[in-house]
This record gives sequence, C-alpha cells and structure tokens, in this order.
Amino acid sequence: MSRPNPNQVTKAGVLGTGVIGGAWALHFLRMGMDVVAYDPGPNAREKLLAMVEHIWPTLVKLGLREGASPQRLRFAASLEELVNSVEVIQESTPENLEAKRALFAELDRITPPDVVIISSTSGFAMSDMAVDLQHQADRFVVGHPFNPPYLMPFCEVCGGERTSQEVVDWTAAFYEAIEKKVAKMNKELPGFIGNRLQEALWREALHMVANNECSVEDIDKAIAYGPGMRWAIMGHCLTFHLGGGQGGMAHLLDHFEDSLEEPWTRLQAPKLTQQLKDDMVAGCLNQANGASINDLILERDDCLIRIMATLKEYREEKGITR
Repeated sequence: MSRPNPNQVTKAGVLGTGVIGGAWALHFLRMGMDVVAYDPGPNAREKLLAMVEHIWPTLVKLGLREGASPQRLRFAASLEELVNSVEVIQESTPENLEAKRALFAELDRITPPDVVIISSTSGFAMSDMAVDLQHQADRFVVGHPFNPPYLMPFCEVCGGERTSQEVVDWTAAFYEAIEKKVAKMNKELPGFIGNRLQEALWREALHMVANNECSVEDIDKAIAYGPGMRWAIMGHCLTFHLGGGQGGMAHLLDHFEDSLEEPWTRLQAPKLTQQLKDDMVAGCLNQANGASINDLILERDDCLIRIMATLKEYREEKGITR
C-alpha cells in the first residue's frame, strides 16, 4: 500500500477511544470516512457508541460531508487488525510516557510502512515518545487537537528529531483537508502553543482564587466577556496590534515596554491545597447551576456552532482568509 494523498484519505484509525479519541472518531465520521477504532479498556466499545449517539445530532447541525454516517464506525479486535485496516492512525491513549514509548515501539514494528502515526498528546514531545523506535521513526508525528476535535477547528502539528519534513507536511495537509486550521511548529516545545498559553491563564486564575482576590465566576466572566470575545475574531497578537492605535504593534511595544517588566504575572503554579481544590469545584458547580456535564457539552457545542457559522459567513462576505 502506498501512502494516499492527504486529501484522499478514506480510512482513519483511532487508537484509544476516551474523550479525545472518541471525539476524533466523530470528526472522521463527519468527514465521510470509514473509521476503525481500537481500545482494550473495559467497556470501551459501549462507551464510544454511547458518545456517538449523544453527539451525532450536533454533527448534523454542524454539517455532514457526503457519505458521513455513524454506521461507518467499526471496532478492531486487536492492534494488528487496526494497523492493517487504515491509511492513517490517530493515537489518543492516556498521557503516560512509558506506556506511550512501549506502544509506539509496537506500532513501529507492526504498522505497514506507508501509514502515518499521529499522536494527540497534549504535552509530550515526539522525540521523548519515540526513543525506542527501531524501524520508521520518520512517520511518527504529533497532531495535538483542541477539545472537542469533532468541533474545534484547530490542530498543532509538530515533528520529533527523527520525523521527516514530508510527514509533517503530509499531516498538516491531511488536517487542512478535513477542515482544520493548522499551526505547523518549527521546533518541539513542551505544551506546544495553545496549552502553554492556556496554562499561563490557568495559573493566574488559581492564584486569584487561592488569595481570595475574586471568585471563579468572575474569572470566567473576565475571559468570556472580555478578551475571549476578541480572540474568537483575530487572536491575541493581532488584537494587541489594534491596541497600539494607528501605530499598531510597534507603538504598543514602545509605549508599554516599561510596564512589561512590572510583576503582574505569577507564572509559578500555586500549591494546590485541598481548600483551593474545593473552592474551584464549588465555583464551577455554582456556575453550572444544576446543569449536568452532558447538558453543558450540548450548550457549548451549540453555541460554538453558531459562533463558527457567523465567523465563516462574515469572513466569506469580506474575503478574509486568515
């Protein structure tokens, strides 16, 4: 089997079917692909089928490609069956470095040579996961999504020390062909792009709650109704470019150069005491106001679909391509 063009993949493998792997299965199904899933965990099949049933109406609202159907999902009985049934593999197993190293060594040994193996890892570098590969380390690459992958259109692609540029480019093109916006990283970086930025906000939020400076609810309001609304349109750096007035980013950097050194940020994580844990949980439950996790997922997804549709319509009307 030769590797297909990235825009002609029709059979995708999902290895690990938890929250992220299951969401990848849904996205590939929505794109009209055949999906083969494998997860040896207890009740993995039943859990994924329940997830597909619960989320499929959301995908219908989002829009299905021709041929998209939950009936195109099947389960492999073994790892060997999975790797010999698909054209690309999206690995989404638990974040355990030693377990991933052992799994990747096995995948390296048994997977046909033309199959690209993509890891959904949210923090591990491919170079660290691929230390035991003896055959084709060049076709292992990170493709980190934002949750949920069936809806959020962003992916970060990052190769390891032994990943070929051809595979990095192929993976980026594959994601773009299935409606993802792709950041193709130049170097490995712990946490990649999005998680590093999220972590900075997360640590600041934990400090504020730990020091009783504000509530969990106020932190979420500050993001959702403050910078978060602007970030949906043009991101952090371009938003700050506007903050510099007609002088743009150049003026902003000159004007705020001294204040950038002010000790506003506390990027070291605070001690996660039981009190802080309790306060965070209580704040989230208070905001949820009795809504279940599934209720909140449907609320989030429905609203995201409307936001994405509005942004798409506006950008197409104005000819904006970024």
